[in-house]
Formats: sequence, C-alpha cells, structure tokens
Amino acid sequence: MADSKEKLFSDFPPVSTQEWMDKITVDLKGADFEKKLVWKTNEGFKVKPFYRQEDLEGLKTTEGLPGQFPYIRGNRKDDNTWFIRQNILVESAEEANAKALDILNKGVDSLGFSIRKKDLSPEFIRTLLKDICCECVELNFSTCQGHTVQLAEMLTDYFREKGYDPTKLQGSVNYDPMEKMMQKGKDLSKFIDNARRLVEIFAPYPKFRCLAVNSLLLNNAGAYIYQELGYALAWGNEYLSQLTEAGVPAALAAKKIKFNFGISSNYFMEIAKFRAARMLWANIVKEYKPVCPRTDCQNTGADGTCYCACKMAAHAETSSFNLTIFDAHVNLLRTQTEAMSASLAGVDSITVTPFDKAYETPNDFSERIARNQQLLLKEEAHFNRIVDPAAGSYYIENLTASIAQQAWELFLKVEDEGGMLKAVESGSVQEAVNASNKARHEAVSKRKEILLGTNQYPNFNELAGEKAPLAQTCCCGGGKDHAHHECEKPFATIQTDRAASEFEALRLQTEHSGKRPKAFMLTIGNLAMRQARAQFSCNFLACAGYEVIDNLGFATVEEGVEAAMKAKADIVVICSSDDEYAEYAIPAFQAVNGRAMFIVAGAPACMDDLKAAGIENFIHVRCNVLETLKEYNTKLGIN
Repeated sequence: MADSKEKLFSDFPPVSTQEWMDKITVDLKGADFEKKLVWKTNEGFKVKPFYRQEDLEGLKTTEGLPGQFPYIRGNRKDDNTWFIRQNILVESAEEANAKALDILNKGVDSLGFSIRKKDLSPEFIRTLLKDICCECVELNFSTCQGHTVQLAEMLTDYFREKGYDPTKLQGSVNYDPMEKMMQKGKDLSKFIDNARRLVEIFAPYPKFRCLAVNSLLLNNAGAYIYQELGYALAWGNEYLSQLTEAGVPAALAAKKIKFNFGISSNYFMEIAKFRAARMLWANIVKEYKPVCPRTDCQNTGADGTCYCACKMAAHAETSSFNLTIFDAHVNLLRTQTEAMSASLAGVDSITVTPFDKAYETPNDFSERIARNQQLLLKEEAHFNRIVDPAAGSYYIENLTASIAQQAWELFLKVEDEGGMLKAVESGSVQEAVNASNKARHEAVSKRKEILLGTNQYPNFNELAGEKAPLAQTCCCGGGKDHAHHECEKPFATIQTDRAASEFEALRLQTEHSGKRPKAFMLTIGNLAMRQARAQFSCNFLACAGYEVIDNLGFATVEEGVEAAMKAKADIVVICSSDDEYAEYAIPAFQAVNGRAMFIVAGAPACMDDLKAAGIENFIHVRCNVLETLKEYNTKLGIN
C-alpha cells in the first residue's frame, strides 16, 4: 500500500504558487485579485483565498508540542478533555443542590453557582454542596463583588470541615472588579486588598482560581476578536502587576487568574484566538520571572522560570450577542459551531448557552439540549481524543499569528495608557467596544453581517406570541443590570444589545400593532429575474413581520394589480428585470393609484424616470434593510 501511495504522488508534478496564481488570474477574467478574493477582516488584517506550506515559514506558532511552553498547542499533551459546565442561579440552596446532583448524573462535570449576597452563610453553603463530591467535579462560584472574600472564607471552611484534600479541589471564585466597572459603572478600583486576601485564602488550593478576567462581557457586547483578546491580556496583566507589587509571588499570582472568554460564530478565527491567547499570556507571565515553590518541579526554564505558572486557565462560553428571539432554534447551530471552535482549540471548560436564553429563563429542555451539544462533541465526534487538531493547518496557523499580532498591538496600546485599570477609568475600553457594537449593528442592518432567520431568510409565518427580550440580570441574581440605567455613574459602561435586537423590536412592533401588512409580489416579464426578485423581496419584507404573497407571474400589469387588490394587499412589489421596468413600473404604479404602497424590487437604470413619475420606494441589495423597514412601518401607520 505504501509503495502504491508513493507512486501515486510521484505521478503528479508539484504545482508552484505562481502556477496557482496564473490559473486564478485566468479564471478571474480581468477582475482584481485583491478586491475579489482577499478578505479584509474586522480584525484589521487580510486573509488570502489559499495558503501553502511556504506560508508557515518563520511562524513561531508551529514551534513546540502540546503541553510545552508557550502552550500554543494546549496545556495538555495526552488528550483534549474539557469540563462540561452548567451554571445555576441559586434561588434556594435545597433546589440548587437537587438540580446540581441531577445534572451531574447527566454528563455535567463542572458546576457554576451564582449566589445572592443576602443568602451567604455557612449553613447555606453546606446545604448547597450536600452530597456533592467536591474532589470529583469542578466547582465555580460567584456573588456580589463586595462579598467574594466572605464567600471564599465560607467555602474553604467547608472544605476543611469535610476533610477534602486541597490539592484535589478544582474550580474558581469569580472576583473581577474591572468587569463590574465596565458593566455597571461602579468605582471598584480599590480592589488590591480583596484580591490579595483571596490569593492568601486559596494559596493552599493549587487548582482553585480566585481572580477572573471576564472578557465574555466584551464578546457579548459585540467586540471584535482581537479586541476581546487584547483587552483580556491587559486585564489579566493588571491583576498580575498589582498583586506582585503588593508582595504576592508572581507564580502564585499567575496561578490564581482565570480567563472566561466568549466564543463568537467566526469558526476558524475563534480556534486561532484561543491558541494565540495561550501563547501570548505565557509570554506575559514569563516576563515576571515566576519561581516555582516546588523544588522537584521539572517544568522550568533554564533561568528557573516556572512554566506551570505560564499556563492560561481558560473557560469559554458561547456568545449571547448573536442569539435571536425569532427562529430561535437557529441558535443551536450558532452555539454548536462555537462549542466546536473552543473544544478544538483546547480550552479547559465550556458552557453552552441554552438556545432560549434571549427571551426566557432556560427550561429543562433547553438546558438538556445545551448539555448534549457538548456530549455529542465528546461521545460522538471524539473531540476530546485529539490534542490541537488544527496544528499545521496552513490557514489556521496564519490566522493564529495574525490575531496574535493584532491583539498584541492592542495590549501594548493599553499598557501605554497606563494599564487596563487606567484605560477603564478613562473610558477608552468602553468607547472602543461600544464603537464595535454600533458598527456590527450597522452591518446587521445592511446585511453585511447575516443573522439567519432575523435579517435574512426569516420564517415568514412565525409569530413571537408571548416571547419578548429578557432584561439582563446581575451575575449573582441580584436584580437588573442594564448598561442603559439613567443614574449617574463614575465610569462609562459597555452596551450589550444583541445584534438582532433592532430587527426584533421592529418585528414585534408590527406584530403588536395588530396590523400585519400584506405584501403582494406583482411578478411580470423575464421569468428568471421576476422569480429572483420576488424571493429577495419576500425575504426583505418578512424581516419586519409582513405577510408576503408570492405569485408565479402575470401576463399584464392590470391583471397583477387586480389580483393584488382582490388579496387586499397593503404593499404591491413589482418584480421584473431592469430593462422591463421602463415598460411595466409606471403603468403598474398608476393602476395601483395610491390604494397600496408601491415598491420596485431593484435599482434599475431608469430609476430617475420612475422617481419623476412619483415612485418613491425601491428595495435592493445596497439598501439599509432595517432603516428601510422602519420607514415603511411609519408609512403604514405602525408605531
């Protein structure tokens, strides 16, 4: 078999990059290669249409093995196992405990408990963790930031009371004052005493982390990938810097920081993000020259640097930015590809957001599906078996290097501003992320960014019914947490409106008005063009919740208008070819005679003539879909 393979490959001469380019140039028929095939990413770098082995030359991302510094290929060398995490908002200790025990038997091996500050007590912790083997699962806790030390003391008291081995306990306590500064605008800048105390409390617990970098907040706000990573690195460095300045050994400080990333639907770039994150963080920590307290540790550099301290602890959670209310089961497709990205990239744990989270408190069904999404990746696809399967991919290795460069430049920019805390206090981080949020909303409104089922290919017959966007809540369940709150705040806050929010508001406006307009497709002329434009127009107008009526075609304008009036159409859309609009559009408009809104599907060369005849409405690929539909709602009396 080996001989036949060798012969097979020898039968085909090697093809050079120039030969590929020459062939592409011929196929482009004079079109510009850069404009036609090179993708300019939101991250600021270009992606080529193809990569070859020569593109790996000089890339540091290909150096090293899994489990070796700088951990670009993962912290583990034997397998790619990750924790399947499910979060529980604790309303009652007894109910949360029962739920935890139940889901631990259903594939979960990591729990996240969000506890209200008013509930904190030793007895509450005992009830919450009753019958849970804390050495067998990963445990993560969060409460209001001002009570995190109190929570940590209660937890460690409970662990000692139960006689647990500190070296076997894994998990985290979520202390992240800078997240709350950006999320709620509160001044929590004097955090070093609490941070140092938390490190002291958990010093005997080598696998328990107590300082969080919740860049998930940025991801959920629509930040671009390089922004999430660049700011996350500066965020972690701020905590590391302040702790070491306060006298905490660098190795201990680094081992107490946990990164909680979001995952967007940009599949390959997210894989690259996590690979780049580990590499960059490892190099940042190395600069602090962490010294391992263990004399028998073999994972040290020639200068005595503790490479174990350079490992990034990374949790990943699927994004809420792209979740939708309408056609909500499409959210399953989004979260599945996101979970795939993170698992292939070698993160330590993953939370899959239930598909219905945008409009209701997730129920048993949606939580079960979310768990099973990860179980499928492990048990069916065996993603937990292979370490860093992306390694050596010409494309992903180049993406990794490019994202690392962009994120590093942003990191250095923040450091020039005085560090992450200074940047948050000045509002520069919030301003940049909010600008990205605005830009992405604009892209969604123009369909430059597609949300299937929302701004493209909506379900024509779907009604929201009782569904409505849920208000955000504080991570500990302590009430509403809106970035838009009107009270005076010392710091700017981050906007976290989902990408679909404006389209959903428009569609809900239509539905709640009780006046669902009928849009009638007056298809006439060239068969291919009228069908294509009717399909385009149906998708366009259904995004506002309009009822669309498509047709096979009419022999005359009069026949089409008569059918539209018989159907009691509120909107008549003429669908034909550009050349034929000169013949059909004005007679159709005159035949409608103001009895319905009249729209031309397309932007024909004769548009000025049509406008001169009184036709105002045109829909085409260059339209701002959202603004156009808002205008139509106003014209139709839907407010």
